[in-house]
Amino acid sequence: MFYPFYGCKKSENPVEHLLGSFPDTVINLSGINSSGDDYNMNLPQLHGAIPVIFSSNRGSPDGQFDLVQGLITFTFDQTNGNFSVNSEMAGNPFYNSIFSKTNTPEDEFGPYSFFSSVDGYGYFIYSTVNNEGNLDFYYLKHLPYFGSALPSINGPFPLTLLNTSSDDAYICFGTSQDTIYFSSDRDGSFRIYRHARPPGTTPEAWYNLNHAPSVLIGSLTSEGETKCPYVHRSIMVFASNRPGGYGGYDLYYSLFSGGNWSSPVNFGPEINTSSDEYRPVLGTSQDFTNHFMIFSSDRPGGKGGFDLYLTGIEFPDK
Repeated sequence: MFYPFYGCKKSENPVEHLLGSFPDTVINLSGINSSGDDYNMNLPQLHGAIPVIFSSNRGSPDGQFDLVQGLITFTFDQTNGNFSVNSEMAGNPFYNSIFSKTNTPEDEFGPYSFFSSVDGYGYFIYSTVNNEGNLDFYYLKHLPYFGSALPSINGPFPLTLLNTSSDDAYICFGTSQDTIYFSSDRDGSFRIYRHARPPGTTPEAWYNLNHAPSVLIGSLTSEGETKCPYVHRSIMVFASNRPGGYGGYDLYYSLFSGGNWSSPVNFGPEINTSSDEYRPVLGTSQDFTNHFMIFSSDRPGGKGGFDLYLTGIEFPDK
């Protein structure tokens, strides 16, 4: 008996979205938030599973801030455009080794980590309270962390180039890692400063130079305080309680063009509230069309105190 063959018609491609988009709604990262204050996010890596480091006073009877770690994962459904995010506390052995060096009976703020192609070492920089009660920068140095072997971690060492008798905190680097950005109240109120690396100087040799004046970024300065800079490519985000905001500290951005930082732009009421918004960080994912931003806020509706939030961001063309 003859059985005819019938061709199978290929169904339509179910993919409706070739690339993902971080939603512009503000999402509470409830899996890593607590009833205490959680802020000062750091992003050691940028992809669909993001290990994060931040300051928290959870479990501290006297409100002391230590560095802790969590994990954020996100997915985007290419068939319907649905975005989902999950957050949880984590226990990476390498970062536990970092915290054994950084956490003290004093407060630790503003963690920032990166790998230097100049000397092949990883660096972890943060601020902690010194014997005089002011915030100083300290750094750790280590070989890159791969697999299960934990590299030795040297430090902490004071970052003598930047430290003063005032509060110095919230460090970050430009894309080429040859410019430091940070905030300090050395002139009476918190302002954002920059410091350029001398040509041919290794990162560690740079940090260990005697203190030298840093350059105030005048285009970002106004009445009120300006702090917590975070630079991603040609964009800087930061927090400020300058006049004209929505109340407390608001989040702003500035674009680098022609050798200068533009006048700050408020992110608006979709992100800022009458409460405090604080220490924003930016990231991207290669399969997404826009940036994501993680920040802290003590707005109502969280678990208590400052909570961590995530939102998608579109920036205008320069």
